Amino acid sequence: MHNEGTPRYDGPRELAQSLTALAHMDATQATWNREGLREDSEYRDLGLAAVTSGRIGVKHIRALKPLTEPTGWHWHDMTCHFIYVLKGSLRFRFEGVGDEITVKAGACLSQPAGVPHNVVFYSDDLELIEINIPADYATNER
Repeated sequence: MHNEGTPRYDGPRELAQSLTALAHMDATQATWNREGLREDSEYRDLGLAAVTSGRIGVKHIRALKPLTEPTGWHWHDMTCHFIYVLKGSLRFRFEGVGDEITVKAGACLSQPAGVPHNVVFYSDDLELIEINIPADYATNER
């Protein structure tokens, strides 16, 4: 456990020694594309993968239309998978968890890495931020 007031490293670090680079992206630089997991959504890479050498990925994702059927059981080959819902809602089922979990605007979910899950619903106005470690990962059917 970290003691408050004690630096985690001898610092401050110089920019050239940090593990990430300085990056800034504003809304005018938003490049939406359909190069993601779902054809019914669009994606905007927020640039963290480029400045962390692929260690961390962050995407802004929004639905283009309602989910017509569950995604099917699948899992992602990653060590961290976190979402923060900006607008709308979505509902998951996770292997080993009895009840469905609904995540609404203003709420977040840390998905257990590598655990099979199924997205069974999302609203047509869904918008979320997704953080992954690593940035590039495989998606596998269960």
